Amino acid sequence: MVFELLTASASAAPQTSFGLKDALFPHGEPNWIGIATFVILVVMSFGSFFILITKWMEQNKIMKQYRDMRANFWRAPSLKEGAAKLEKNSAWRQIVDDGLAAEEQHGKMVNETDAHDWLHGSLASSVGSINSKLASGLPFLATVGATSPFVGLFGTVVGIYGALINIGVSGSASIDKVAGPVGEALIMTALGLLVAVPAVLAYNFLQARNKSIAEQLSAFSTDVLANINSKGAVKPNVGTAPAAKPAAAAPAAKQ
Repeated sequence: MVFELLTASASAAPQTSFGLKDALFPHGEPNWIGIATFVILVVMSFGSFFILITKWMEQNKIMKQYRDMRANFWRAPSLKEGAAKLEKNSAWRQIVDDGLAAEEQHGKMVNETDAHDWLHGSLASSVGSINSKLASGLPFLATVGATSPFVGLFGTVVGIYGALINIGVSGSASIDKVAGPVGEALIMTALGLLVAVPAVLAYNFLQARNKSIAEQLSAFSTDVLANINSKGAVKPNVGTAPAAKPAAAAPAAKQ
């Protein structure tokens, strides 16, 4: 008898499921604002991971080219021969090519100070264009990290507003009428945070690596400028073994 009463009570209890599907399609009807918010967050998340993967691969490629350049480039007798050892369309090849192109115009300028400044500016412009390319996509990550929590919060506010309207219309303020719709609306805030955190971490990670690459580009540009101004006499001591120290002379034997 007791078992039958418990079974009857359980079957009489409202069977309500709460989740993302119910937040997007309450009572089987589409919640267009919730669906639009969800789609925007999905696009933001996909874009963030796409930029993270592609920029990470691009940075790894430049760093690998830098290691190869350090090992082989400055061993060449001239910049032109060294440039032939670099990969085409690489950042390091671009700096050398721009430097050689500027050197051809350098001798045509009458004032040596202006010529030097123009040569320096040409290399700085080349480095700046590379850094600008490396930084592409990072503003999107920053925007996602800053705005996705508010996008999710917007979906939550609209969801709670709709839940309160339905409660007012039905005239029932039972716990299942309040907790369920409010909990569904809070899912959007959780999704917004879930999208924002990886975007912020990816932005800081890529930005730190870009800063390291920018320092390497600037140092290489300075070395190329010094080599051009010295007509190939100045080269950084890279990839070469240090000269052996002369052996100390044996002390003279006392008479």
